[in-house]
Amino acid sequence: MHASVLSPRARLPLTVIGGFLGAGKTTLLNRLLQQSRGRRHAVLVNDFGSINVDAALIAEKSGDAIALTNGCACCSIGGDLTAALIRVLEAPLPFDEIFIEASGVSDPWKIAQVALADSALGLNGVIVLVDASACLLHAADPLLADSLERQLRSADIIVVNKIDQVEAAERERVHQWLATFTNRTPCFEATHADVPIELISGGALSEIDDRDEPSGAHDHANGFSTWSGRPERVFPASELRAFLRDMPTGVLRLKGFIRTDEHGWAELQFSGRHGSLRRAITEPATGPAVVAIGLTDQLPRQLLEAVFGVAA
Repeated sequence: MHASVLSPRARLPLTVIGGFLGAGKTTLLNRLLQQSRGRRHAVLVNDFGSINVDAALIAEKSGDAIALTNGCACCSIGGDLTAALIRVLEAPLPFDEIFIEASGVSDPWKIAQVALADSALGLNGVIVLVDASACLLHAADPLLADSLERQLRSADIIVVNKIDQVEAAERERVHQWLATFTNRTPCFEATHADVPIELISGGALSEIDDRDEPSGAHDHANGFSTWSGRPERVFPASELRAFLRDMPTGVLRLKGFIRTDEHGWAELQFSGRHGSLRRAITEPATGPAVVAIGLTDQLPRQLLEAVFGVAA
């Protein structure tokens, strides 16, 4: 697709954010742009006029792009996703991560396949938002149900948003409906699309381990916690693939750089229900590291320590 423009540490993470009209995608993207934590995010959208960026953050605005003072940017796809990606990847200052907003009626998985087609990109996952107050009405409409269910089946993680707008009984019906066709896809609840950035950002997940703590219990006020470790041994690749296939349900996200008998240095990633293990572009400067995030009290710390050989 293009000449690679990458950090030497890893492929450029690409995340697709999907969901039906009004589910909260734009609210989530606003959070990403305004809370970059020092990372350069590129957000590709069909209509960036709906992105409500604080005027104080805007460094420059052109016909199809907004550059922010924090290094992030919002660009219009304009009907040609490949061209928009090339513009981002060939920017003079490279970005750390790419987020693509799927339109309200599109299939996020088809968009995600662009990451699988380019070795310079790494698919970080498909996040699909659901409007808890409207999804059952949409599901009952034969003109809408197919698009809605197709989006949800493509999700690695489902965010049940606007949970504050429904009563307990309706909330339970929403989860029962989701369970009928989402199989093991993890679902969690949110209001105003307020989710931990580590849950959707591959870069932020990696940086949890920057404090060099051998195994940490970093708790989040909104019910999430993380585990991290620095496994030094060389892993059998077959063992890691089996672990990814049978990932315990308490792990929502996992990312790591480790050595294997098949790849040398390898990049390990899991998001919701899909995992991958492939050769790293170069040896990571930080050495081996594995980071996981899950719901508080459900993250299987002892199992992670047993698999990756990290002492408690």
